[in-house]
Amino acid sequence: MRSKKNKSGDESRDKRNSSRGRGESSSSGKNSSRGRSSSSRGDSSSKRGGDASSRKGGPKSAKALVLEVFSNSPDTVFTVRQLFRRLGIIDQKGREQVESIVSALKNENKLLQVDGDKYMMNLKMDIITGRVDLANSKYAYIVSEGREEDVRVFRENLNYAMDGDVVKVEVSPTVRGGRQEGVVIEVLERSRTELVGIMELSKNFGFVVPDFKKLYFDVFVGERGLNGANSGDKVLVKITEWPDKPDKNPTGEVIRVFGPVGENEAEIHSIMAEFGLPFEFPETVEEEAESISDKITAGEIAKRRDFRDVTTFTIDPADAKDFDDALSIQKLENGNWEIGVHIADVTHYVHPKTILEKEAFHRATSVYLVDRTIPMLPERLSNGLCSLRPNEEKLTFSVVFELDEKGKLYDTWYGRTVIYSDRRFSYEEAQERIETGEGDFAEEVNTLNNIAKKLQAKRFKNGAISFETTEVKFNLSEDGKPLSVYVKERKDAHKLIEEFMLLANKKVAEFVYNLGKGKKRPTMVYRTHGNPDPDRLATFALFARKFGYKVDPDGDISDELNHLTAEIEGKPEQSVLQNLAIRTMAKAKYSTEPEGHFGLAFAHYSHFTSPIRRYPDMMAHRLLQHYLDGGSTTDKEEYEERCRHSSEMEKRAADAERASIKYKQVEFMKDTIGNQYKGIVSGVTEWGIFVEIEENKCEGMVRLSDLNDDYYELDADNYRIIGRQTKRIISFGDEVMVEVKSANLNDRTIDLELVKTLKQH
Repeated sequence: MRSKKNKSGDESRDKRNSSRGRGESSSSGKNSSRGRSSSSRGDSSSKRGGDASSRKGGPKSAKALVLEVFSNSPDTVFTVRQLFRRLGIIDQKGREQVESIVSALKNENKLLQVDGDKYMMNLKMDIITGRVDLANSKYAYIVSEGREEDVRVFRENLNYAMDGDVVKVEVSPTVRGGRQEGVVIEVLERSRTELVGIMELSKNFGFVVPDFKKLYFDVFVGERGLNGANSGDKVLVKITEWPDKPDKNPTGEVIRVFGPVGENEAEIHSIMAEFGLPFEFPETVEEEAESISDKITAGEIAKRRDFRDVTTFTIDPADAKDFDDALSIQKLENGNWEIGVHIADVTHYVHPKTILEKEAFHRATSVYLVDRTIPMLPERLSNGLCSLRPNEEKLTFSVVFELDEKGKLYDTWYGRTVIYSDRRFSYEEAQERIETGEGDFAEEVNTLNNIAKKLQAKRFKNGAISFETTEVKFNLSEDGKPLSVYVKERKDAHKLIEEFMLLANKKVAEFVYNLGKGKKRPTMVYRTHGNPDPDRLATFALFARKFGYKVDPDGDISDELNHLTAEIEGKPEQSVLQNLAIRTMAKAKYSTEPEGHFGLAFAHYSHFTSPIRRYPDMMAHRLLQHYLDGGSTTDKEEYEERCRHSSEMEKRAADAERASIKYKQVEFMKDTIGNQYKGIVSGVTEWGIFVEIEENKCEGMVRLSDLNDDYYELDADNYRIIGRQTKRIISFGDEVMVEVKSANLNDRTIDLELVKTLKQH
């Protein structure tokens, strides 16, 4: 049994050779320190938007080089002319740059101006506040607002700060490796106090080994805090005491036992806890939901536009239970079509300042894990009152269009309505109507589909990006075991719904935007998406060229990317090239600033069509109705803060969904050990190459330490590894044959062995 050390310091806990953030391989073999299984692909800079070169030992910035001259001789006074000589600067442009950097460093208090153009290092310690970005098992970066360079803090100086914590740091004036270093002197704000991990029991105490890969310590649990946990159980532990010395462990107590490692419920619940997702609604929230009347009064109907006699239906996934959008269609006397996009009127039932409202804001979004939904609203609302179920009268908030058969828009109406859904279509049933032209409502479905195609064509003509993202789905047994993995196919029925939802969201945003001008423009919640980063786009263009595809970063980006999409469709490299292209783009977010949506090529765009599962849509509903009622603009800062929260919660939900998919992929691959598959190299790191299996889109790693024919080194600039002796090259995008070596459920990683290279780029 391993020796352990409790908080009183009796014994020293051994270091484990684990892959959870220690930089070491969990599998045996030579060069194990280079074979870490990294689910994050070694991209420690992903949150920072492309600071990879400075973080991974790449070229130092000019500013870092200037600072390093002073740091290497902290007591020496340098003239600017001496700096030129030290740095080998001989051109006028370089001199001007150095002078500008020296001036900036003086303003930042890093240099002291001794006399005239003479400067020396300011040896006074600087205190900053920032957020921890834990890069690996050895050190973290402290990201401080307004500070250009991050500060590096080694693990022994972190004072048990975790990834995401807000800390106070004492910054050393000296520079090492082109970067200033520091010591955490106080943790101001903890990002989390509860951790998920595996219980390792001794006689009367235990240690929880966290699942979270960016943690560098275990949590000691005394006998009274075990809460019935057994060795090997997945548990949620709450940290109750932080140590005052670096050689001790934090102390905690188990607050939830999920069950043995590997059981479906234990693993999914542990993912929920890892991302801070709620397990149930508070009793007060459920009670308030149950107290809402389901009666629709004649008085309420009288306030609304009545669509109950107009043909209306929903189209959703076969297993859906919350239907928050419906389409109505009828032909007008002038030959045009009136098409209504009817959205569940959630804000009719959920009022501001209620418990339900606070809970909806707190959750901000529904979360869709592999085998369950964690809803934003209680079932009474999401699957009952608000859900647009067939053959029931429902209250809706609608955008109604007058369109001709070519998709030309003549008129738009916004307002509250009442509908009666005649039919609940699954996507498959609607697709059958499109493909055969037969069945109930086939004429209506095909009319909508034909107009949707015209709307889509117009969108692409205006510059929308036509990327189709890959969505992995599972067939699960009753106990949650994955029986098969497949890629969800998007057909015309999906695109039909998408086009009318996009149009409704766009027109709502435009309507509110056009209600005022400049500073008098009313507050609105927009969905924004910035233009691609030019540097990343240029790098991507160089890479695409290696596959024989031309992307002009100085041309019309939308046209270039759409042309690329058409060229790579159905080819093995389609997935990896699209994923790489997507990484060049900004992340979509919620904002009160009408900054436009690059991907959709819309000047203004909002989220209005899914209020059952997204809080921003509830905000959009309230704001739209407020302005329809003649109300003046509302507090912009309050809505901006709610937008920030919604964007953060959306990212958390996406991360949790990815974690559940990855877990099920690993679980599925656990039964395929020894099988060989065709795949494509989807990533390269200093530890190994990632390969996406063509058949099921599962991704695993071939460790460099397992490539026995040579010693391979990473050529990061060219997305490849090169053998030191043989000069053999394996590049991103190469087609390969791999064998499944192992599948680690705890780390959610798949180890592969390279059998042979099939096709190189």
